[in-house]
Amino acid sequence: MSYEPTVVQKALARLERRRDSAEHRRFERERELYAKEPRLRQLDAALRGTMADLARLAAGGRPVAADGPEIAAIRARNEALQAERTGLLAKLGYGPDALDAVPVCPRCGGRGWGEDGRMCACLRELCAQEQIKALTALLNLTEEQDFDHLRLDVYSDRPWNGRRSPRENMRRVTAVCEGYARQFPEFQDKNLLLSGGTGLGKTFLSGCIAREVARRGYSVVYDTAISLFAAFKDQRFARDAGLERQARDDTRRYLNCDLLILDDLGSEFNNALSQSALYEVVNGRLQTGRHTIISTNLSAAEIGERYGPQLASRIGGLYWEITFYGDDLRLARL
Repeated sequence: MSYEPTVVQKALARLERRRDSAEHRRFERERELYAKEPRLRQLDAALRGTMADLARLAAGGRPVAADGPEIAAIRARNEALQAERTGLLAKLGYGPDALDAVPVCPRCGGRGWGEDGRMCACLRELCAQEQIKALTALLNLTEEQDFDHLRLDVYSDRPWNGRRSPRENMRRVTAVCEGYARQFPEFQDKNLLLSGGTGLGKTFLSGCIAREVARRGYSVVYDTAISLFAAFKDQRFARDAGLERQARDDTRRYLNCDLLILDDLGSEFNNALSQSALYEVVNGRLQTGRHTIISTNLSAAEIGERYGPQLASRIGGLYWEITFYGDDLRLARL
């Protein structure tokens, strides 16, 4: 999973705050118990001393047998100190580990990364939460904007130009989108083309998919076609180093995230650069087996006419076109 750097940074900051909070609680308990029973402070200092004795033996330059008398004496002293410490804590109503440092995550110790360099589940969970917050702000989502709260009654139940009614069509479309999100990344099709006019629910369902996939711990990038093309343009032509670096980071995230949702394809000014950028993203993600959803007012055939036969062959053969139709719901509410 490849989360955006800003998402990872925010998640790491939250993990650090958790570590600080846990250490603060331990320190406060330590201060409280030392005040109630001063002997505990002496015992903890003595226990640290036994560990220092072991370290000095190991660094002494001469071989020391693990079952030899020197180590045995240190071990016996350590065990006696621990037994006394446990007894005092029990009298105060605490367990034997009441003063021990407890990591916020038993798997990684609260660092966020395993010894193999992989992201720990604790950090992945925080990244998913931060990503959902970012998507919610970007899409202006509310808690009611999810699959369970989608209203089908706003769509007409009358046949539409010889086809099933918009309401029945949306029932089928929603089932596909919900299955895609909740089975991600194992859904039968990796890529969807959400095609149809404005005000029919494409952006709403895209947001539902984004939220559900992010909630399940996968990295999601949701952006408009205009923003994507601007990033590729800045990467190639920007004269400012900072702008070029940001554009490079943006294009990398388009290519590497688990799910890319590209909204409003076809609204941008069409030129050779936009055609090249779109082909690079679509083809690159197909080659690496990553999932993509494109939302557009264009049909697959119109995309081919606008962006060329190479892209048409990729989308026509490897995307499932989901068609939206009916009256613009935004106009119907006026």
